Amino acid sequence: MLLNITEVLIMRNFIKIIVCFFIFSLLFSCGKGFFKKVDTREVPISGPERAKKNVREGRGVALKNIVGGNRSTNYEFSTSNPMWRATLDVLDFLPLSEVDYSGGVIISDWYTDDTNKNQALKITVRFLSNTVQTNSLKVTVHRKKCSVNQSCNVELFKSRIQEELVGTILRKAAILEKQKKK
Repeated sequence: MLLNITEVLIMRNFIKIIVCFFIFSLLFSCGKGFFKKVDTREVPISGPERAKKNVREGRGVALKNIVGGNRSTNYEFSTSNPMWRATLDVLDFLPLSEVDYSGGVIISDWYTDDTNKNQALKITVRFLSNTVQTNSLKVTVHRKKCSVNQSCNVELFKSRIQEELVGTILRKAAILEKQKKK
């Protein structure tokens, strides 16, 4: 049995209508999630404030939650990591050349103070873990000494600066962690 052109067009339109109806029913069948009433007095207006509220409430979208069931979400943002925040606060005076939270490294640019123009320092902080402990971060300091004819020598600089930075960062991180728990 052969179908003429009008019957084929009618059949295509019918299939399109069924597909649209199916998609429409999928979207609107879960009425509580798609259209929910919102009290504007309780919802922040600005985007960053809404994002912070969603993080506090543990809401977010992840593929593993859709596929693997309802698991709790673990947010690891740089703003919630006290070691990261403390390091940025302590190194606030330095120009930073690389700041990579996912890689766990902060590298400053060469820094020269007014007392010694022929010497510059570069500080690298590597995060080994998120816990507030001495062995959670590694601080290295490089020194660049330049002579009058602009020949420079770069070396690993062993000094008290490393120990002082680690101690200052840990103290600041402990304070931030206590504030976070309150």
